[in-house]
Amino acid sequence: MQETIDDVVRRALHEDVGCGDLTAALVPESLCSVAHVVSREPAVLCGKDWFDHVFQTLDPSVCIEWRARDGDEIEAGQALCRLSGPTRALLTGERTALNFLQTLSGTATTTRRHARALEGTGTKLLDTRKSLPGLRAAQKYAVRCGGGHNHRLGLYDGILIKENHISAAGSIGAAVATARSLYPGTLIEIEVETLADLEQAIAAGADIALLDNFPLGGLREAVAQNAGRLRLEASGGYDLATLREAALTGIDYISVGALTKHVRAVDLSLRLASEG
Repeated sequence: MQETIDDVVRRALHEDVGCGDLTAALVPESLCSVAHVVSREPAVLCGKDWFDHVFQTLDPSVCIEWRARDGDEIEAGQALCRLSGPTRALLTGERTALNFLQTLSGTATTTRRHARALEGTGTKLLDTRKSLPGLRAAQKYAVRCGGGHNHRLGLYDGILIKENHISAAGSIGAAVATARSLYPGTLIEIEVETLADLEQAIAAGADIALLDNFPLGGLREAVAQNAGRLRLEASGGYDLATLREAALTGIDYISVGALTKHVRAVDLSLRLASEG
């Protein structure tokens, strides 16, 4: 994770700072300041390591004292951390650092709301690969901070056979058989669109069936037909209004792309004052 943080922070700073911060150069180089980050709304905090790394990359002498941890629920008006160090570094890093903190806190906050809707059902909340480009690992971490669980990180660490794969392979049975021969011991999940597809997935020996856009009645039928033979994941259009009812059908997982795709950044503010 540290290598990932270093890489994404380096690229974000290059995007924002380029060859130098022209406006920060108006401030005397010797000036030092203190600053506080304050939340303007209730949220779940996430992204401290990315925030810290921005300032440590710009100037290792910047000191950051946190008053909350990733995963903590924070309130409007709450001071989250205190920064002290060279004013130029604080000014230059402000936007990039807040972008990470606001975005990842937004992901964690949304996830917490969805996870709470599933409490007591036994159904796990999963994320998807519908993440912001370059922030996959960061958003997957934010989902965990919010109380969700990670699906595969990418195409390289899990098999999910979808509609187009099935079409190209010729059938559900052929796709699963090929996956078993190429990657023995690897968990195989396959997307199904009908109860007949589900029966084929069971017969083929898949591990998980992804029930794509099944209505609630269809989920109940799938759970009954499956009778515990495969693990079942529901996906497609579930939101806070329908999540719990879907979980109560008895499925094992619900994946929600909105956790990482429809992100609204949390409103945070960084204000500083000169130390002289």
